[in-house]
Order: sequence, then structure tokens, then C-alpha cells
Amino acid sequence: MKKNLVKWMPTVLLLLATGCSSYESENASYEAFYSQYGDGEENAYFSGDSFSEFNDNPFIPVATQPISTFSVDADGAFYAIMRRYVNMDYNINASGVRIEEFLNYFTFDYPTPTNGQDIAINSEVNVCPWNQDHYLVRLGLKGKELTEKEVPTANFVFLVDVSGSMDGKDRLDLLKSGLKQLLFKLNPNDRISLITYSGTVQKLLESTPVKNIDKISNAINKLSASGCTAGGEALKMAYEEALANYNPAYNNRIIMGTDGDFNVGVTNIEALVEMVESYAKKGIYMTCLGFGLGNYNDSMMEKISNSGNGNYYYIDCEEEMMKVFVHERERFVSVANDTKCQITFDSTLVKSYRLIGYENRVMNNEDFDNDQKDAGEIGAGQTITALYEIEPTEGFRHTDNNNQSFATFDVRYKKTLDDKSIPLSAHLVVKDINNPATDNFNFATGVAAYGMVLRSSPHKGTATIDMAKELVGKSLTFDPHGYRAELLKLMGRAKVDE
Repeated sequence: MKKNLVKWMPTVLLLLATGCSSYESENASYEAFYSQYGDGEENAYFSGDSFSEFNDNPFIPVATQPISTFSVDADGAFYAIMRRYVNMDYNINASGVRIEEFLNYFTFDYPTPTNGQDIAINSEVNVCPWNQDHYLVRLGLKGKELTEKEVPTANFVFLVDVSGSMDGKDRLDLLKSGLKQLLFKLNPNDRISLITYSGTVQKLLESTPVKNIDKISNAINKLSASGCTAGGEALKMAYEEALANYNPAYNNRIIMGTDGDFNVGVTNIEALVEMVESYAKKGIYMTCLGFGLGNYNDSMMEKISNSGNGNYYYIDCEEEMMKVFVHERERFVSVANDTKCQITFDSTLVKSYRLIGYENRVMNNEDFDNDQKDAGEIGAGQTITALYEIEPTEGFRHTDNNNQSFATFDVRYKKTLDDKSIPLSAHLVVKDINNPATDNFNFATGVAAYGMVLRSSPHKGTATIDMAKELVGKSLTFDPHGYRAELLKLMGRAKVDE
């Protein structure tokens, strides 16, 4: 990380009037930031950020391991983290880039479920842009959309970090504005609790119907930051509050907003994960909202949300708050639980394969049929995308049977956590390679190429930023809120620490 704090500070502070793609400073804000973080020491703001590092999935020979299994991952947090680093002209931690979160930040134009199913699956295959001797398989899933009448009553517990590290317009102030936006989108009978934590834990608002919006708004207005962070004890109180108002027909969920700097109370990540898992089994979901940089604990946020049947967002600007709380609010409702994917390759047609991303979501093959094994959730209307790069055999290239299946795509999901899993299946056939690449395929491959270049992946082949931009640029026909166009503007500006 090479940028000097003084050089970029005037462009950083503070977000929010102009949104994600530009940053506006004000003298008072600048001086407050300057006094808090020092007089220009290099890396003073970002040296405390924590990201889990990992290696790319390798190519696996089909002859010895024809089956690949993974849990879905509906998060998009690392994309928003990348966006903020790029907009601040700051270096990205290359080995922490999670390509699946780049892919799943975006909504794809996938078919909706039919025949009473809560998800629909689709797939396609085409030539791999960064290795013309290989093919790419795109796997897609989409959760069913809900009408207003179908949305279950909410039992939400807002768990808000009000420690000193959350002070600032890009942290607590931003969270408060998002919570207020959400209130106007909820139903009058939805229920809201508000628990805060810093040096102490406080129930600021007992469970209150949203029809009492003034009472809830007044409680949100009282939020202010100071002190250290007793996050572990706060989690316990939040879960107990959710249980006290639990209804199996409700959407029972903790929505935690923090920079992840737990430094008082239960701080061991394994202990936090164990706690979250125990309450997830009781039907309490978890949504993690991450804020700020400098002491940001991305690895803790990811692990807690994964273990809590939840999702994880990073909030870098007002527009991201609108995306999470307004445009994609229905994703707080899980329509597919413990969703697992498994693909089985034919060794006569496929020599080796590699799952792109999902490194921390790979599962043992025997866990696919085990309904006791936890996996990821899909929200209402949400799409999930995964890519496999495959090395074909000579038989694949020269088969006389174009209808021959070279792989089977299987999915299992539960409509509720207590249900038995429901199987879905689709075959990928050789003749599919002759179909023109769709916008969904081009966009997914462009995003993956971008991620591999940022990661300096050993498998990136001939992938470049220009290749990624070209693929994304010709797949903008489906872009409801302009997120794809925004990515195109970001590409080429990223800097990484390798």
C-alpha cells in the first residue's frame, strides 16, 4: 500500500452527497479526519483492515474426482470494498479478492421458478475467453420473487455498533440513514428492536410495530458513537430479543451494523461463530452490514454471516444503502435454505475442471445429500452465479453425438430450515457449445476475468482488464439500476498489493 495519506485525503472525505462513484470533502470534515488519524503517516487509515487470504481453486482431474460440490454464497461485500478502494485510489489486497462476491453482487437475467419451486436453475457453456483451448460452464440459480402479500411479517433486531470507531459520516451516520429508509418500506405490523453496544450493551428500543414509526425513528436519532466494543455480549442480547418475539411464520433476523472491531467481551471468532450457529438452528437469521476502513474486520464479518444463515454487505455510500434496503429489500427473506450445488463430469469428455471462486464454500461430496449439513441461503428474487473452467478431452471435440451430456448439474435446497431438501437437476450437453454466448455469459466471464486479474490468479491465462471491459461492455442490455455500467467505469482504475 503505497499511497500517502495526505495526498488522497482531500478526495476521500466524506462520501455522501455524490454517492459511490465520487467523493466530496468539506473543510470541517477534513480537519476532523486529520486530527483523528494523524498528520499524514503512510497507511495510517488502512493498516488495520483484516482480510482472509486464500489460494485459487486448482484444476482437478475428472478421472480421479469427477464430482465437485459447493454451497451457494449470496454475498456481494467484497465488490463494494473493491469499489471503495478504487474510488479512493488505494491498493486492494489481491489475495483477499473473492470472485464469487463480485459475481453475486449483480442480478442476472435468469428465468424465474415455476411448478411450485422456490428456485430455478439454468446453465450454458461456451469457449473460455482467456484460454481458447478450454470451455466455461456458467451455472445460474434464481430465488422466487414475492408479492407484497407474500412477504412474511418481520421480527427484526437492529444490532448497532456505537463504539468510537463507528464515528463518522461513512459509518454510523450512514447506517442511521439506511435504517430510516428501511422503515418506510416495511409493513405496519413488522416489528423492530434496537440494541446498541460500545463499552456497554443497551436495549435502546424494545420490539415495536413499525406503525409506531415516530418512536422507532426517535430511537435511531439517538444513536451516537463512543467507547470500546462489547460485540460478543451484544450478540447474545440481540438473539435473546429475537427469540422473545419469535414466530415461526415471521422473518426472524438480526441486522448487525459494525466495522467488526470487537475488542471487548467475546472476541474469539470461533466462539462467535459457535454462538451464531446455535441460534441459526433456532430459526434466527443474520444479516451483517460492514462500514468504514482502517480497523475493518472483513474476515470476521464473512464468517459470522456464513455461519448465521445470513448475508453480508459492505456499505460504502448512500447508493449502496438504497440497494440493500430499498431496491433489494426482499432479499432479507430467504426462499431457499441450505442450498448446495453439485456438478458431475463425464471423464470421457472432460479431462479436468476448476471452480472459479467459492474457495471457502467447497463441500465434501458426501455432504450434498446430508440435510444436516449447513449451506447458503438465497433471498427472494436473488440470483446466484458460478463458473467452472473445463479442459475438454479429444472425445469432447470430436463426438458424433451432440446430444451427449458432458456434465450433470444438481441442486438441493430447503423451503424452510426444517424441511427435507428438494432436488433439482439439469444436463449440460455438447451441442450447447455451438450456441452464441448470452449477455449473462459475457457479463459473468467479464467479471471473473476482472477478479482474476486483480488476484493475479495463476489461472488467468490471457485475461486482461481490457478483455474484461470488452466482455462487460457488450452485456449492458440488462442493467436495472446501472450497477453494470458503474463496474465498467471502475475497471482499469484498480491497484493491487500482490
